[in-house]
Amino acid sequence: MSFKPIIYQVLPRIFGNKTSDLVPGSSFKTNGCGKLDDFTLETLDTIKDLGCTHIWFTGILRHATKTAFPECGLPANHSSIVKGEAGSPYSITDYYDVAPSIATNPANRINEFEQLIARCKSLSIGVIIDFVPNHLSREYKSVKRPGDREEFGAHDKIDYSFHPSNNFYYILGSSFKSPAQSTDIKPYIEIPAKVTGNDCINPEPSDADWYETVKLNYGYDIFSGNKQSFFNPIPDTWNKMYDILDYWLCKGVSGFRCDMAEMVPLDFWEWVIQKTKENHKDVIFIAETYNPHSYSLFLKQSGFDYLYDKVGLYDTLKAITRGEKECSEISKCWHSLGLHENNMLNFTENHDEVRLASKYFATDPYKGLPALVVSLLLNKSPYMLYFGQELGEKGEYAEGFSKEDGKTSIFDYWSLESIRNWRRGEFDQKLRNIYKALLNLANTEKAFTEGEKYDLHYANSKNPQYEGKENFSFSRKHGSSFFIIHVSFNNPDKEVKLNLPNDMFQFFKLPKVNLCEMRDMLNGDIWKGQLESDKTIHFGKCSNGIKVIKLSL
Repeated sequence: MSFKPIIYQVLPRIFGNKTSDLVPGSSFKTNGCGKLDDFTLETLDTIKDLGCTHIWFTGILRHATKTAFPECGLPANHSSIVKGEAGSPYSITDYYDVAPSIATNPANRINEFEQLIARCKSLSIGVIIDFVPNHLSREYKSVKRPGDREEFGAHDKIDYSFHPSNNFYYILGSSFKSPAQSTDIKPYIEIPAKVTGNDCINPEPSDADWYETVKLNYGYDIFSGNKQSFFNPIPDTWNKMYDILDYWLCKGVSGFRCDMAEMVPLDFWEWVIQKTKENHKDVIFIAETYNPHSYSLFLKQSGFDYLYDKVGLYDTLKAITRGEKECSEISKCWHSLGLHENNMLNFTENHDEVRLASKYFATDPYKGLPALVVSLLLNKSPYMLYFGQELGEKGEYAEGFSKEDGKTSIFDYWSLESIRNWRRGEFDQKLRNIYKALLNLANTEKAFTEGEKYDLHYANSKNPQYEGKENFSFSRKHGSSFFIIHVSFNNPDKEVKLNLPNDMFQFFKLPKVNLCEMRDMLNGDIWKGQLESDKTIHFGKCSNGIKVIKLSL
């Protein structure tokens, strides 16, 4: 790979919203909503200049909401099956449509998204959107599907709890009851009740369940003990899902972040990814995954390009930052992945996780920089950052449906002070410049895009000046591009004195003694020094707990 994908995840609903006088739990009219048009060429260029190669626009597909758009013939969804005023971007009401709330002219919403794709492509920015295959809204109704496509459930045999040709699962002899209180005059009626999106086979799901969604049937019987599968002939749901992927790729989308990929059969993924790539060879498939035991199957059998590294590197870096684990756990993470390491998607934030700068993670954006550097520079894997992360967004609001939890709500109409300030030019330029330097370094230097790494942590286990519990070091090299990276999770001004073992020199085929120029890639300092095997070398102080040095041998 000649570049390292850097993905900028953003919710258009929130990113472009300039409303500052926000009222928790309020409506589209009161709190406002960002638009696709807010991503001007200038705005997109600043995201590219930050070092990003792709943008994941979250919440593009039309989803259940309490907001009506009568000019489009779209009523509000029933309040008992919508979480928050804005609704979850993962409770899809039309896979072929764009959310009208993020369009300047709701009636022209699909065209506005196509124009956004064109603007991104003019700057060579890849466009990623969500593919939500496991579940959809209880009030799914497509108004934009092409004429030859049939609606989900149109021919379901609802007197069967499971049938291979059905799109849904049914709980016979029951009616659905939502745990959410309704403000609607008419009750929501669903008879028989469908199985809820998180595999809840109960007509009365709890508020902890994904009660606003229903699970799609991919041809296996969830009611049987062994989940017997019926994949021949190809189930109707499979074909419907392929058509959806093809529809968006034909509009210029570059790839998909596949929601809860592990809840859908591997056989489907193998079939649909192969079929899709036959017609769209450069498409990227990213799986939201949480089970390391299935990584090999998702990569080798199913054909995914990248998988979430949440339960490995993300959880480890979070625990180290919070003082709950030691830095040796980082080495265990990458060793455990083996050949899969470079196909993992690294991140330190996303919409499901707490903000890096929040009190639930690092408490301060600068204290989160060591985690960022390891996640970004340790391997060849792509990296994803969440909008506002580069500005130190803390996410410490109580937006309404979402309480104060260090996350940015996906259910409420809201805006972020950090983004509003950035638009006015009033932001922490030092922090953003650090992100810009690191992100651009990651996808331009061959040491990080194609190079190998050498873990220096173990080689400094007996180094009295290292303090291995809270410090981690590694080197990266490709050709003449050679770097030494050190992070200190609890000492922002740490003096970096590293033992460079002879094994590293052999691994990288380096002479045992090297007179070289050293450059601090963050402050620009340049000096000459000597690298010598099995010697402790002084590289100067960390700044904000990080040190990234380029060596010209």
